[in-house]
Amino acid sequence: MNKYTISGSPHVHSTENTQKVMIRVILALIPALLVAFYYFGWPALRLTVISVAVCLLTEWLIQKFLIKGPVTIKDGSAALTGLLLAFNVPANLPIWMIIVGSVVAIGIGKMAFGGLGKNPFNPALVGRVFMLVSFPTAMTTWPPTSPLFHFGPIQDAVTGPTPLGLLKENVKNGMTVDEIMASDEFIPFVNQVLGNHGGSFGEVCAIALLLGAIYLICRKVIDIWTPLTILLTVFVFTGICHLVDPTRFIAPWYHLVYGGLILGAFFMATDMVTSPMTTQGKILFGFGIGVITVVIRLWGAYPEGVSFAILIMNALTPLINKAFKPKVFGVVKPSKK
Repeated sequence: MNKYTISGSPHVHSTENTQKVMIRVILALIPALLVAFYYFGWPALRLTVISVAVCLLTEWLIQKFLIKGPVTIKDGSAALTGLLLAFNVPANLPIWMIIVGSVVAIGIGKMAFGGLGKNPFNPALVGRVFMLVSFPTAMTTWPPTSPLFHFGPIQDAVTGPTPLGLLKENVKNGMTVDEIMASDEFIPFVNQVLGNHGGSFGEVCAIALLLGAIYLICRKVIDIWTPLTILLTVFVFTGICHLVDPTRFIAPWYHLVYGGLILGAFFMATDMVTSPMTTQGKILFGFGIGVITVVIRLWGAYPEGVSFAILIMNALTPLINKAFKPKVFGVVKPSKK
């Protein structure tokens, strides 16, 4: 007599799997990678290839010789981690640093908890924050853009701060926002949208990232609730600050395209493993990320706060899931008579 082991309900049939989801996210990041290659050249591509390769190798070595379980590098999750990690570093970062960051991202951020599906924190952000704390100078030294096909004026070939860093530093020194924006150092808004400015090479072009985000939403890989809540929260709170004191706080639409907000909101905060399951939970999760980002950007030690905000809210995800539990299939509430 054959015995069958039936898993618990619900029993949902789908053609989707981890590999397909990861491939779609990687495809969504290709436009931003092409823009990065255009503005920063071969160094950006080299860091990306090395980061992906080291992430794949690290996961394979740990599964092969430490865990001694099935090898899952073909599912694409390690490759995606390497790609996202590379997107969060300057194009001139020394190669050995991205190797260290990749090992930390996979070894500590993912495999130390048992692998995909068990990690409480986004692995790419674990690697990024580790490098930011360990190598602060290298991680905040931004190379100038040098477009392959030049059709207009570009920045001088010197490193410099990001717009958020420039604002924070100069406001602290007593300059007003209008004075900072009128200076030659300030990056025009259109450059931020198109990507012609310094910064982590994967987050510089808002348009390319939004194209990828639209693709993911249309393919139903991610939903809109978490990123929309993040963007609205940042816009509202920075807008209030701007209305209260426009000499110290820049207009809210700048915050939407400056720094890594779009990359973080659409490609890292929406990670299925480390984000809440329900719509209510996702909205609360996004609200928390938005508030923490604004607090760090405006009053914290760092000019950027998206990475820290996502990691902090990753830690709160189990509590959010407990507070907002999804509806249990098959359970019928008794009618009130």
